[in-house]
Amino acid sequence: MKEFFNTYFNIKNMMDEKRKYRQQMARVKALPNDYQYVFKKIQEHMWSNVTGSGYDMMELQYGLLDLFEESVANGKPVLEVTGEDVAGFVDELLKNTKTYENKWKDKMNKDIHRKIGR
Repeated sequence: MKEFFNTYFNIKNMMDEKRKYRQQMARVKALPNDYQYVFKKIQEHMWSNVTGSGYDMMELQYGLLDLFEESVANGKPVLEVTGEDVAGFVDELLKNTKTYENKWKDKMNKDIHRKIGR
């Protein structure tokens, strides 16, 4: 129970994360418009699928921002970085992250196995 409160109600941690998020968004605003647009669309999708505290999603977004900044510095167009299938790119990013979709799939499988007895 202590871990739950430290994860979800740790005021210092929440303030630190909020500060880091503001810094991240300032970095996003410094990107070219096409990169900003793609980042924000990916971010929207990520936040609609987050489960738990969302801290793992934040780390994923920091990594994405690093990738985008490096790609801008190398003169790459954003779709060269993500590929034409941006949704597929996001699926790969989320592959090892806890999402509601994963939670729903796990619950469905558990319910079926519990009912069928396997």
